[in-house]
Amino acid sequence: MRPIIPDYLAEVLGDVESDTSGAPAEYIPELAAAEPERLGAAFAMLGGEIYGAGDIDIEFTIQSISKPFAYALALSDRGFSPVLAKVGVEPSGEAFNEISLDSKTGRPLNPMINAGAITVHSLTGAEDLTPAERVERALQGLSAFAGRQLRIDEAVCASEMENAHRNLAIAHMLRSHDVLTEDPGSVVDGYVRQCSVLVTTRDLAMMAATLANRGKNPLSGEQVVSEAVVRQVLSVMFSCGMYDAAGDWATQVGIPAKSGVAGGLIGALPGQLGIATFSPRLDGHGNSVRGVSLFERFSSDMGLHVMEVPAASRAIVRSNHVVGHGPEALRVLQLQGGIGFAGAERIVQEAESISPSDIRVALDLTRVHSIDDVARRMLLEVARRLTLNGHDVYLVDPESVIPDPKPGDGGRVTLLDDVNRAASHTATVGGGQTG
Repeated sequence: MRPIIPDYLAEVLGDVESDTSGAPAEYIPELAAAEPERLGAAFAMLGGEIYGAGDIDIEFTIQSISKPFAYALALSDRGFSPVLAKVGVEPSGEAFNEISLDSKTGRPLNPMINAGAITVHSLTGAEDLTPAERVERALQGLSAFAGRQLRIDEAVCASEMENAHRNLAIAHMLRSHDVLTEDPGSVVDGYVRQCSVLVTTRDLAMMAATLANRGKNPLSGEQVVSEAVVRQVLSVMFSCGMYDAAGDWATQVGIPAKSGVAGGLIGALPGQLGIATFSPRLDGHGNSVRGVSLFERFSSDMGLHVMEVPAASRAIVRSNHVVGHGPEALRVLQLQGGIGFAGAERIVQEAESISPSDIRVALDLTRVHSIDDVARRMLLEVARRLTLNGHDVYLVDPESVIPDPKPGDGGRVTLLDDVNRAASHTATVGGGQTG
């Protein structure tokens, strides 16, 4: 069976591809030269699977998407109290490069704007690290989130440092308030190097999935940061990650997110998945135009707003077993609980592993108490594609969890109220559904 999720991603990319508004970041020459038509999107699941479409393996610099991960490292390395004493957690309502400092304490308002991120970089690693050692700590930390060794783009780094006047001004202001206690130029240089780390959309999806997975990288199995750190980071991402567009984002999209001026955008859904998109054209807030559109579509299509998604329950696929022998053998996927997108993805994986020799397949919903709209559509698409691959498909749904189950063009399901009836049932030839 062809994979469903990459097909969906390709379809959505096609829908936003015609939007050519915005432009690559112009204030950094190396970024201004980016190919504006690049476009990619990837989902990274907590089981380690990555689904993608478009330019997901093209490298670009991480830029401000490094901020939440550096914040996580600083919290881990120094502890909560020392970091919170230097950087607040309040939304600024201002652009990313504003000189936003608390009027009483001189602290940056949050770690997602440049003033806070520069301060956070100075708190990465142990107190006695040299500037070069601090950069290495940041690089290795970002690599742990990605699950592979990353590297710095020296050309972008040099281009940014030649135009770092505003960041240097912010750093000197921080030094005047004793928020920074070392040479501002060295800190800015290290921060720029942190932002110049090369990643792909695939990397960013896995980094986001590590946050969604309570700080444990789904691929490597490494516990990169603690659960307490992840909660703090995701909370700040939700309220501050999209700068002066954060309020609209929180209400309309509802996914803890962070953007970067190279065109990347990430979102982390706790307990579900990591999402990343790449498109270099930026809007007036410094966020990827098509990336924002993609996230709006994902949130709408799949019910991913954090205020909508129910808490994770037990494993959705209770069992995958065969009843009977020979030509009458029946492959049964017994499902359970409440099914959302992440649960439906597990069902898709099980369905994709079904052998062509398993002619008869039953999707048993007897133990399922609820299924949301995207999961319903995914399950019916599974039934349709299994039918097109030559399988006879049975839907065991005694409580009518899926009312009027129509799998679409070419699909066919036989609707029954007991799996034992499916085991003894002779498939009906024809389109649509039978009972």
